[in-house]
Amino acid sequence: MTRIGVVGAAGRMGRNLMQAALDAPQAELTAAVDRPGSSLIGSDAGELLGQGRLGIAIGDDLAAVRDDFDVLIDFTLPDATADNLAACAAAGRPVVIGTTGHSEAQKAAIREQAASLPIVFAPNYSAGVTLMFRLIETAAQALGEDYDPEVIEAHHRHKVDAPSGTAVRLGEVLAQATGRDLEQDAVYGRQGHTGERDPRAIGFETIRAGDIVGEHTVMLAGSGERIEIGHKASSRMTFANGAVRAALWLADQKPGLYDMEDVLGLRAATS
Repeated sequence: MTRIGVVGAAGRMGRNLMQAALDAPQAELTAAVDRPGSSLIGSDAGELLGQGRLGIAIGDDLAAVRDDFDVLIDFTLPDATADNLAACAAAGRPVVIGTTGHSEAQKAAIREQAASLPIVFAPNYSAGVTLMFRLIETAAQALGEDYDPEVIEAHHRHKVDAPSGTAVRLGEVLAQATGRDLEQDAVYGRQGHTGERDPRAIGFETIRAGDIVGEHTVMLAGSGERIEIGHKASSRMTFANGAVRAALWLADQKPGLYDMEDVLGLRAATS
């Protein structure tokens, strides 16, 4: 059994992560942490999930429970993730990071920590989205620059970063596959008199509305035809189950920076 700790436990995603850890046959939920000041500190994780007492109190100090788990799952905020990662590095505990919206400096810090700590860092823990990355790469390489790439994503009204980490990763895949530079060629929304489309542009459109769990579509539009490759998530448990799957896989890995392609064996299968 792999002992799982969840940080951000009282949030929407945290509750799904705890449930996924409880449901996984090879996992055991053993630690739950939320932000200091949360009204749910001290609550029993099982009662929060409507399953009765589990004897796992939600705490507010990750360092205090670092010996109680084998792998930590973090879906919080970039600044919090940095602190959580430092605490896990001190204890030698692997980390699955699902937080998005990191700055380049924060991403660099994660890469540095991975020199001595096993880390899975992915923008999306859905198996379907991970496969979508590979399909987009194949399609973009085959179609080339004659097909205009656009990324459309939609999420719930509470999401605080835009575009989503998954949309950014799709843009990176498109840029790498077609010889573009995402930093220079990305266009985030359009308004007013924009002129003709730059042939090197990679467009992004963002929707924030209601309770949309997560939808991503990549459009490759040429003259006379277009291809659309998309993914729609209907439950956060999709991501939670993927994150627990990543945690179980990570428990046996050497220090390094991994993603869901590694977890699913896609990179090994095609390298």
